[in-house]
This record gives sequence, C-alpha cells and structure tokens, in this order.
Amino acid sequence: MTLAPRDRLIVPLDVPGLDEARAIIKDLDDSVSFYKIGYQLGFAGGFDLARSLIEDGKDVFMDLKLLDIDNTVEKGVVSVASLGAKFLTIHAYPKAMRAAVAGKAGSELNLLGVTVLTSMDDADLSDAGYSLTATELVAKRAADARAAGMDGIVCSAQEATAMRTIVGAHMAIVTPGIRPEGTDVGDQKRVMTPSRAIAAGADYLVVGRPILEADNRKAMARRIVADIEEALVSRQA
Repeated sequence: MTLAPRDRLIVPLDVPGLDEARAIIKDLDDSVSFYKIGYQLGFAGGFDLARSLIEDGKDVFMDLKLLDIDNTVEKGVVSVASLGAKFLTIHAYPKAMRAAVAGKAGSELNLLGVTVLTSMDDADLSDAGYSLTATELVAKRAADARAAGMDGIVCSAQEATAMRTIVGAHMAIVTPGIRPEGTDVGDQKRVMTPSRAIAAGADYLVVGRPILEADNRKAMARRIVADIEEALVSRQA
C-alpha cells in the first residue's frame, strides 16, 4: 500500500457541533488530509460536513459501526456510499459484514470491520459475556472480515502484527488508541505510540485527543506525521 505519511493520519472530529469541527479543520489546515466523523458530530450535521470535506478534496471516514438486520445494514451502506466517503465501519459480525459488502457493490467505499474496541480489555469482554480474550476475539473477527470480503479491519496497534498474518497484505489495518509519547492515555486501554504502530504494520492511525487538545494542533499533527514517516523508512529498510 503506497500512501504518503500525511494520508495515513486520521483525525476524528469528536466535537458536539459544526462550528467546533470547522475550527479544528481550519487549525489543522494542510497538515491533515483525512477526517473521521462519528455519532457525536454525525447527529449534529456531520453528514453535510462530510460532503463539504469530500468536495474540498479531503478523505472522510464515517465511523458509524453499523450492526442491524441484513437489509438495514445493506441499505445503510448504500446511503453512505453515495456520500463519497472513503471508509465506513461495520461491527465485525459475519452476517452484518456480508450485507455491507453487498451494499457497497460498484462504489469506491472501503468497509472496515470493527474487531474489539480499544477501550476494552479482557475483563470488559468477560463482563459482556465473552469467553475469549481480546486478542482471541480480534483474531476471530479479523478472519471473519477477510472471509466476508471486507476491505480492512479496525484493531489495536498491539494486535496489528498478528492480524496482518490473518488478513493478508491487501486489507487495510486501521488503529485507534494512538498516543504519542508524553500524552494522556485517557479511557483507552490497548494503546501504542505512532511510530510503534506503523512499525507493527498499521496502515492508518486514528489520533484524536492528543491533537484536538493540543495547544498547537497543527504542530502536533505534523509531529505525528513526522513520526509516521520515520517509522515507514525503518519499516521499509
């Protein structure tokens, strides 16, 4: 996968309204080319903002984590594909993923299977009724995503190396829970630095609060892109 370092950084617009989102985009200017829109902003006008970003030449990741009956998932994917978004997340349940793949047919949309949220660990999964560890469940769902014909997966960077052997070279690995050295972990539990995540085999890094809460957002974004570039050089050496 040939990608410029800047294009591997995804910044989530996890803010309550369009004014805040536009301020972030203005602050980051040309340092970021890829934005993620989730529930919070999506319910506050985020779909219109997605269209605007795409018209401006930015990539957009709609982080909707769809999971429903097959027909509903398929029709939802058709609607998101019409936006021109690059990525859309689906919870990595086999039936939901197969329905999503049917819905994206003929479009440029890339579907990502969400394996296990990076805010969850083994104890959280046990509380939810799973008998598998986080690593075991991520591996199972990664294999299911490949079998369903998905375009990539979302997992912790801690699992990226192992998942690459499961999904192969052509599926994208997108890793949230990225925290540069010296920044707060927050509510994330399975985290990694940008350079280590790239070294582990991640293709895209989702970095939110370290950028959004920085005194100088553009400088932090550029620092992370520089880390990505350095790690890519080392990975290819």
